[in-house]
Amino acid sequence: MYNILIVDDEPLICEGLTGLLNSSGISISHIYNAHSGYEALDYLRMENIDLLVTDIQMGSMSGIELMQQAKIIKPWVQVIVISAHETFQYAQLAIRLGAKDYLIKPLNSEQFLSSVRHVLLHMDKSVRDQEQLMSDLREHFHMQEPLPDRTVLMNRLLAPDTQERGSIVAELGKQFQTDIKGPYYAIIKVQLDFASGGREVSDKDGLLIQYAALNISNELLDVEWDHESFYSPDQAICIVIQWDEERYGDTSVNKVNQLEMIGRSLHFNIHKFLGFQCVVGISQILKGTEFLGEVHTQANKAMRWSREFKDHYVFYYGDFKWGVLSEEEPTEDEIAAQNNMIVERSSKYIHQNYAQKGLTLNEIAQKNHVSPNYLSYLFKKKTGYNLWEYVIKLRMEESKRLILNTDLRRYEISDQVGYESPEHFSKIFKKYYGISPSEMKK
Repeated sequence: MYNILIVDDEPLICEGLTGLLNSSGISISHIYNAHSGYEALDYLRMENIDLLVTDIQMGSMSGIELMQQAKIIKPWVQVIVISAHETFQYAQLAIRLGAKDYLIKPLNSEQFLSSVRHVLLHMDKSVRDQEQLMSDLREHFHMQEPLPDRTVLMNRLLAPDTQERGSIVAELGKQFQTDIKGPYYAIIKVQLDFASGGREVSDKDGLLIQYAALNISNELLDVEWDHESFYSPDQAICIVIQWDEERYGDTSVNKVNQLEMIGRSLHFNIHKFLGFQCVVGISQILKGTEFLGEVHTQANKAMRWSREFKDHYVFYYGDFKWGVLSEEEPTEDEIAAQNNMIVERSSKYIHQNYAQKGLTLNEIAQKNHVSPNYLSYLFKKKTGYNLWEYVIKLRMEESKRLILNTDLRRYEISDQVGYESPEHFSKIFKKYYGISPSEMKK
């Protein structure tokens, strides 16, 4: 059973699509409606949303901005975009951000339902039994190392001391049509944890699972990303992501957030479909093939931080690289002190800004110069609260105070604690306290 969130600033469209889905026979648990991007973000934070259906042009937050924020919160959420605009630029950006379909209003009912069915069909939620998984892999995966000569060349290209990158790039293009052109590069490395599967994994089965993980990586990245994936000598999966000048210059998307979205999606899907944990290390983005060795080193260092943070799985090198001039890695004590300061500053910023309409996790992370993924992890670890739960806690406590101690109307209280819509405020309030604002007033 699936949970679907429909977002459109025209209530009639939300109601129409809800009715259409309810009568479709699709296995749906719940359909949520939101009339702004900010309302939608609250649902994404509080509910287990599988599919987001969003208009692209809305009031204070566009569908594109909503997609960007949604992917920070839950990178694996599936998205269908609906729009009155048949503009290629909109469609291209939506697909780049991970939309599975782009439908033009007025919607054709059958086309819409077909799109929803297609997306949900590829969301097999069950993690298969480990024995069945290995049986399927042995039967369907013809184990052969993917182009071993290409793998050797790619690993030589990333070696820190390589002096012949130009000739290796030329050889990759000539022999394998592998186009390393950049000029901007980042590297993501994925190390599988075979001990996390609850059973012994033989060397042969380990190779099969690694091959399956490589295929998951390629399926996730092939449509939207210019990338090359291969095995590294340390048995990890290595992914080189590259941008040309035009795509890197596109400021409508945050590149680091996108890299973390990929990393978290890889972790989620490998665990979901293969039943194993993995550690993901993500480098910064650097320009020039001469820095490929450096970004590879960064990704390796990022993975090593899993030794200090055993309950965290996706690491961005920039979260641990504070001194521009220093090449030394921070010590454990320095990390602890820095993390405490990040949480304290974040908490202070939230207290000062929780009533701000449009406050986002990304904004709080940017103020602290860390990634949203790392901030969320730290805040939960140090305070026991999910970061957005903490924002809602402050909003609800203040709204309760205003209800009990003032004569302000519902819409005024809603406005004062950061909600655009009194109706949405009432939904959050009732979910939090179990009674409506008017019932509390009595």
